[in-house]
Amino acid sequence: MQSTRILPIALALLAATAAPIRAQDKAQDYPSRQVTFIVPFAPGGGTDILGRLVGQKLSERFGKPFVVENRAGAGTVIGAVAVANSAPDGYTIMMATSGTMAMNPTLYKKLPYEPGKDLVLAALICQVPFVLVVNPALPVHNVADLVKLAKEKPLSYGSGGPGAFHHLMGELFKTTLSVPMTHVPYKGTLPALNDVIAGHIDLMFSDLAPAYPLIQAGKVRALGVTTARRAASAPELPPLAEVGVPGFDWAAWQAVAVPGATPKEIVAKLNAAVHAAVAEPDVAKQLVGHQFIPLGKGSPEELDRFVKSETVRWAKVLQQAGVAGSE
Repeated sequence: MQSTRILPIALALLAATAAPIRAQDKAQDYPSRQVTFIVPFAPGGGTDILGRLVGQKLSERFGKPFVVENRAGAGTVIGAVAVANSAPDGYTIMMATSGTMAMNPTLYKKLPYEPGKDLVLAALICQVPFVLVVNPALPVHNVADLVKLAKEKPLSYGSGGPGAFHHLMGELFKTTLSVPMTHVPYKGTLPALNDVIAGHIDLMFSDLAPAYPLIQAGKVRALGVTTARRAASAPELPPLAEVGVPGFDWAAWQAVAVPGATPKEIVAKLNAAVHAAVAEPDVAKQLVGHQFIPLGKGSPEELDRFVKSETVRWAKVLQQAGVAGSE
């Protein structure tokens, strides 16, 4: 009688100890097959280029294909939901942006995924710097000139739309220096830049990648970048924090995210592999060439704290810009 009671207990204990071993074995074997790498934008953009570069390096490092699948739309929400709802086994991962992880919780009234719970960062790849550019006919050659002119006559700044980084950088600039400026939203970065060139609007905070060729051609004038670090591809452009905007250090960022319940061992593998790839000279060179600032650092625990702090930081800016809960 006693032996019949002991047997189920022994089997239960065996099952309990076997489960972690099986999970550990799976992590050690990871990846044993193809990994789907979701990019939440259409092909051809900066995030897509970055995802394909990282995916190629992960394929080389692990010996298994990391296949990019574009799931564009709704400010990265479509792609994020697809990954958040996938099996948490490391075989569906995504290119996540600061918008995906830190801004969408404030921007959307009802976000169908929860960063930090349904989606977590596995690795941080790079920063995306922005640059303050003005129409070259404007009598402005530095931040002091811009502030002086803005207080003498109304100035306008463009953006890719309400809640876009260009918009938020403009709002930050306005409040930091108490500069009166009017926001003019466009449907994308390039239309706004074209109107800066044409003189229809006075200035904008643009992604560095599309703006830099125009700066070099003299079609717009750059006053500085939004990051505390200079961009290696444009070292002549000073950080705004050094030329009249104290403490100004803002950038978008790109990362790799996985479903929240993904085993820690798999997350750690991806963390090490992505950060090692970013450290490769050819990858770093390509990142710089696309106007990114390589990062490739931070443990998963540190990245979790980073996302939480960035969420709080951007929430204040979104509220200040009047776009919190607008989606």
